[in-house]
Amino acid sequence: MKQHFEILDGLRGTAAILVVAFHIVQWIYPSYTVNPLRHCHLAVDFFFVLSGFVVGYAYDDRWPTMRIRDFIRIRLIRLHPLVPLAIVISTVAYVFDPFVGNAQHAHWSLLSLNIALGALLIPSPSLPNRTNETHSLNGPHWSLFQEYLANFVYAIIGRKLGIKGLSVLVGIAAVAMVYTALCHTNLQGGWNYQTFWMAPVRVAFPFFAGLLVYRLQFRISLKGAYPLLSILLLAIFAFPPMRTPGIFESFCIIAVFPLIVAIGAGSTVSGTLAKVCKFTGELSYPIYILHHPFTMIFSHWLTAKNPSPAGILVVSISLFIFCIVLAWSAFKFYDLPIRAWLTIRSNK
Repeated sequence: MKQHFEILDGLRGTAAILVVAFHIVQWIYPSYTVNPLRHCHLAVDFFFVLSGFVVGYAYDDRWPTMRIRDFIRIRLIRLHPLVPLAIVISTVAYVFDPFVGNAQHAHWSLLSLNIALGALLIPSPSLPNRTNETHSLNGPHWSLFQEYLANFVYAIIGRKLGIKGLSVLVGIAAVAMVYTALCHTNLQGGWNYQTFWMAPVRVAFPFFAGLLVYRLQFRISLKGAYPLLSILLLAIFAFPPMRTPGIFESFCIIAVFPLIVAIGAGSTVSGTLAKVCKFTGELSYPIYILHHPFTMIFSHWLTAKNPSPAGILVVSISLFIFCIVLAWSAFKFYDLPIRAWLTIRSNK
């Protein structure tokens, strides 16, 4: 039986929970200089590093007996069941949002097209009252779409590359990412049509860097790794504002995130912290993929009602707790049973 990296699960959970906090806080403090989690978009890049490592660990040694279509089937069973659920929730939230008036009255054909393409994770024409997003029913789907593309490239090319070839690919991707960060001043992009070109740049380095970390067997043991690395992630996401954030963000993705993964993979956790890692790890994917429509309603409530600071605090905390409960419920009562059923059906 393969080793399970509990700390990596926990760190994925830490990053996902901070993303939810970021998507709540960004509507209260929209300014880059004031937002306390101003660099939290880097959580997506951290997810990609984790994914590259985990994919290599889970599948590199299976290719002698596994076909590409088997790999794609396994990955779809793992990742896709929550996608249609997210589309259903997002559609209901979009249509019945009580704080937008007529701003989201989309023609039925456009909405239907977004539902159909969204369920397949394909970019679609942006809906009204969305910032020209590629996946405007549920914004986080943009990164999952890139995850799918990275997995496909891994299956076609990445699995065949040796250490030297993979190192060259990672080096080229790093140069492209730094150039992008300098030209765009930061790496907050890829989710709308104006910056769609940034999406493959953002996934290429971290995903294949994570794969390289695995293949090099780069592991570092550190006592108390889970809480220390979680604090480090928080410190990165909350790092003070700067004139050229792209330099800092590139450094974090190129140097710090692979190091965090190496430490997480090389360290151990037990007792209560192990249970926390398991819980937050299980929570990480559903909370990331399901929270967005509710934070959008929250943003519209802020604009429409101009609530008091006390009201904002109460609603923010309530929304955060609601997202955790929703994610846990979706994982236990929807995602796990659906994946188990699909696995049984696909093995017949």
